[in-house]
Amino acid sequence: MNAFEVLGLTQEADERQVHEAYRTRVKSCHPDLFVDAERQQKAQEELIQLNIAYEEALRLSAGRQVGYHAVPGTEAKAIARKLLEQERYESALLQLGRADWKDDEWYYLEGMILLGMKQYSSAHQAFREAVRRDPDNREYHARALDAAVLLKKHQKLPYRVADWADGLLHPRKKG
Repeated sequence: MNAFEVLGLTQEADERQVHEAYRTRVKSCHPDLFVDAERQQKAQEELIQLNIAYEEALRLSAGRQVGYHAVPGTEAKAIARKLLEQERYESALLQLGRADWKDDEWYYLEGMILLGMKQYSSAHQAFREAVRRDPDNREYHARALDAAVLLKKHQKLPYRVADWADGLLHPRKKG
């Protein structure tokens, strides 16, 4: 039996329905309801199975929810671009992450956002993926090279100290 069947639900049940079914089933099979040791043991085993099913059903039903999750890639990229222009890097990265698909432009935008966050290694990786997906795009190549140079430069001790001090004096803008 799958998790929903153990709870007496269909696969389409939402989190609220899962929770209600769990509470109802626990009330009928809790080991404290029984005096007989053998029946208590059986109820304990049933309760364990019910707890496992509850956790799994919650996980599965939460994964189906709409809202924060995927949005069309073009929409996610447009919002991320606007936030990038406003230097709202964390929010831009979150919005970009909502895209339901990733293309070369998606990775390019990710690289630009990560550069703004001074995460040079991750930015370089994102630009390299953009280059891999569209090897003829000169802008992608140039940004990958810029990120590599910045990465190498900021690995040197004086820059690491300066970056650390700058981070203390000027915290990054949050979403």
